[in-house]
Amino acid sequence: MITFHDIELAAERIRPHVHRTPVMSSRLFDQAAGRRVYFKCENLQRGGAFKLRGATNFLFSIPDADVARGVVAFSSGNHAQAVAIAAGIRGTKATLVMPGDAPQSKLEATLAYGGHILRYDRMKEDREAIGLRISQETGATLVPPFDHPWIMAGQGTAAKEMLEETGPLDALAVCVGGGGLLSGSAVAARAMQPEIRVFGIEPELANDWALSFAAGHPIEIPPPTTIADGLRSPKPGKHTFPVAQALVERITTVSEQEIKDAMKFLLLRMKILAEPSGAVAAAAVLAQKLPPDVQSVGVIISGGNVDWDVLTGC
Repeated sequence: MITFHDIELAAERIRPHVHRTPVMSSRLFDQAAGRRVYFKCENLQRGGAFKLRGATNFLFSIPDADVARGVVAFSSGNHAQAVAIAAGIRGTKATLVMPGDAPQSKLEATLAYGGHILRYDRMKEDREAIGLRISQETGATLVPPFDHPWIMAGQGTAAKEMLEETGPLDALAVCVGGGGLLSGSAVAARAMQPEIRVFGIEPELANDWALSFAAGHPIEIPPPTTIADGLRSPKPGKHTFPVAQALVERITTVSEQEIKDAMKFLLLRMKILAEPSGAVAAAAVLAQKLPPDVQSVGVIISGGNVDWDVLTGC
């Protein structure tokens, strides 16, 4: 269980290297959602996603003696970019294990940030096994995408910043894939405002968290096919799940069409470019899937890295 003190330490550690992203609101979105909504725009973060927070906190927590051997990470894109950026700041090399179907924009950005990419078949190969093998063969430090206290604490700084700016809210809506952002945000939010309600949002086609909450323990599903490529982790993390289980009220799912509708609304009405994963929490609010007594809610737009063909297909 990470603590709010861990998140405060992470905030100080990463402050020189990440953006304090803006919080935005929209009268039109409020009208459509039937409540007051605030958006923490992590799509405007360096690397285009919140992942830089956790990756930077992790990289700057590694002992100096280990840094020279480099780092390795597995990711569909945003974590890969974040690790490449953080490794560059820390002055070390990064090897990124990425699926063959990763969005082209994320692949190109990861290369541009100086990362070395190793591709794998998501349906046939185990990315964790590949990452672990590289770590064992090279001595590189494995940087998990979500299931580590350093990652969770770093991601929690997004919710901390949001509530510092908005003041008290009824609820927080956070997308969930592996659970790093959800668990870190829940710890930060409940420490700052004990009565706040926290909701995790995931695609219907990647409903491992909803199934896990219902079962009371982590449930693994087949590789999901949702448009929200950043939320395709098939099982909650062993560190993230118990934190979320203790602090999150419930997991709500959204359809593929609801995700696309939210992306359209954010882009056309608010001029906010959100990738499918980044629009998932907004989709739940726009579709009025939160309890009716939630009159003010903070939404974390987790990222904005989306391929053009996906965007035009919405």
